[in-house]
Amino acid sequence: MSSTDTTKDVEDDNIDTVNEDIERVVISEDKKDTDKDCTSCEQNNITEGTEGVALKDTSVCVCASCGKKGDSDDMNTCNKCKEAKYCNAACKKKHRKKHKKACEKRMAEFEEALFKEHPPNEECPICLIPLEHGRDLSTFKSCCGKRICNGCIYAMLINMKGLVDKCPFCRVLQDATSNKEHNKRMKSLIDNGNAEAHCILAGYYETGVLGHNGENDGVRDLAKANELFLKAGELGCASGYLAVGENYRLGKGVEIDKTKAKYYYELAAMKGSVHARHNLGCEEEQAGNLHRAYKHYLLAARAGFERSKNAVKGGWSPISHTGRVSTAGLMGIVTSEEYANMLVSYCGRQNEMKSDARDKAAASGVFTSSFVENETIYNSSKSRRRDTSAAKR
Repeated sequence: MSSTDTTKDVEDDNIDTVNEDIERVVISEDKKDTDKDCTSCEQNNITEGTEGVALKDTSVCVCASCGKKGDSDDMNTCNKCKEAKYCNAACKKKHRKKHKKACEKRMAEFEEALFKEHPPNEECPICLIPLEHGRDLSTFKSCCGKRICNGCIYAMLINMKGLVDKCPFCRVLQDATSNKEHNKRMKSLIDNGNAEAHCILAGYYETGVLGHNGENDGVRDLAKANELFLKAGELGCASGYLAVGENYRLGKGVEIDKTKAKYYYELAAMKGSVHARHNLGCEEEQAGNLHRAYKHYLLAARAGFERSKNAVKGGWSPISHTGRVSTAGLMGIVTSEEYANMLVSYCGRQNEMKSDARDKAAASGVFTSSFVENETIYNSSKSRRRDTSAAKR
């Protein structure tokens, strides 16, 4: 081997050694920076964890910057996408550039999902006609776990000449069922993962039909109610998320938090709740975001929701349906073409949900009282809202 080759090998070895030293220094400095930025982790009860993004919908989350675990309630959240979690403000600031692209993508996906057209309502399992808006126009049966329109229930009552009250779907006797047996059936449905049963049982706890001990003692248990409402939403019941949002707005069992209220309204709207969609329109209108507000109103109106249809008129005409001057109408937020198309869609959805049996049931006066399922609807007014409760059994 020549002296030139020997010298070259020595130089290569020296370069490799220097590169290794530099790499060790860089890693050490990065570790120091991470430790320096996360000095408040101990204060927030953050423990060592695996690097990664925040865990979604869990009480324990992972910092998206440094990878340390902690309680989600004590962590900072991305103000835009609401998904990335950070153990402190320093980690949040450090991760901002890396998170920006993913955040914008998530926001675009969320906006697309939020403003999708509403599909037709769930069908009655007997007549196969979409259920009407308003939970007082259909009844949930604990015997079979089905929601049945009042038209089919009324037709069954007429067929049996009112002497025997049977479930139109499974033919189980209703009048011989005690409250205790009804509650037992509801809890059985819950054990089987029925989302609607979670929501209705939550209403029992909220109104005091069931108390802290699970009996009909008239004592309200709002904490249990909110737990069941949230679980109902997670299982796919839009009314569960709607109720959670409403409770955050009013401070029922939780501290008032309008940001969380709006978040749960959005989840409910994406699950198909036109009531939540209308609520979002009211929230945006109060915040001065008129274009965004009327996008919500138009979507709910096209799905056949009358209150939103009336609100849309206020964005098209200088005079609203209440006879007052409409600022949004003066600005021309809703065009004549949009208004006309909305009316066509509204009438189409309304006709889809109508039947002779349902008209007869509504005129009979039979479905006027029994157990309460709360359905909260905002007034389209910017300053006042109205809560409506539908009573039925």
